[in-house]
Amino acid sequence: MYKTANGEEIFVIDAHIALWDGSKDNQLNIQGEQFIHCFYDYHKNLSPKEYLWPKEKFLKYDTETLVKDVLIKGYADMAIFQPVYLNEFYKNGFGDFDANEALSKQYPNRFICNGTMDPRHGNRGLEKLEELKEKYNWQGIKLYTADWYGDSKGYKLSDPWAEKYLEKCLQLEIKNIHVHKGPTVTPLNRDAFDVADIDHAASAFPELNFIVEHVGLPRLEDFCWIATQEKNVYGGLAVAIAFLQTRPRYFAEIISELLYWLDEDRILFGSDYAIWEPKWLIEKFVNFEIPQDILEETGVTFDMNVKKKILGENAARLYNIDIEAQKEKLNGCELAAHR
Repeated sequence: MYKTANGEEIFVIDAHIALWDGSKDNQLNIQGEQFIHCFYDYHKNLSPKEYLWPKEKFLKYDTETLVKDVLIKGYADMAIFQPVYLNEFYKNGFGDFDANEALSKQYPNRFICNGTMDPRHGNRGLEKLEELKEKYNWQGIKLYTADWYGDSKGYKLSDPWAEKYLEKCLQLEIKNIHVHKGPTVTPLNRDAFDVADIDHAASAFPELNFIVEHVGLPRLEDFCWIATQEKNVYGGLAVAIAFLQTRPRYFAEIISELLYWLDEDRILFGSDYAIWEPKWLIEKFVNFEIPQDILEETGVTFDMNVKKKILGENAARLYNIDIEAQKEKLNGCELAAHR
């Protein structure tokens, strides 16, 4: 829980975290090294100096570190795991469903564990998706459309097999489809993260929620034009929010465009932990004000009520969380005293 200077409480849901293994022992090839090194470059270039991690820690961190950074220091009342495969780069994959699930059981009511899928896996993958839904009760899926698979270096949500997988998600009541549509990560193909296929998928599956992670950067304008038409499209602020540190006016332009085109009910906070820690992101976001000239041009509102929606209320609505009831559940947990 974040408390403002006047004592107002903000319920925080960090809608984009990961527990990854980018260690040398897990790297399958040079691509695995390139990928995690690119992540570390984002970390170094956009983090405050006091939040910089040594490279070895960044490659693989333990669950105690995650809990401390996200739930104790980081103000998050809850957090959502968004794992990806990257099996062509890492021996055991980049994310670990079982490790995420174990942490959610160790700290009940604190974590939501999403999964992932790859339409290029065909019928075998559809069966696996059903099996994993039964095992983990996933409420959401994280997609990495630029992930490699054999000779393929990406896919689109408009592909026939992708439509079959989205139909299966609908049948399984996996309603929240988080899609990386943002900056590329070496060695992935930038164009495979193009946001255009969101338009097709959102129109074809109006019952699903498409959360476009990283708000389509560097294709913000394309994303906004799609999202203003497709009311089941949301914007995840991970990556974009990190510009609060180095490019505050750039962030002001991003958030004002999102508020102008989408409104405040379809924007979600995400730290992209462990690229960045939520503590400094939330502190800067709560205290941030959009410059007057931008406010006058866009006519948007960016008050504390809007910030509270972005920091937790919007994600709570997507994941059917009653915030007041959730507060009661969390008051007696073992982390409450540390916070």
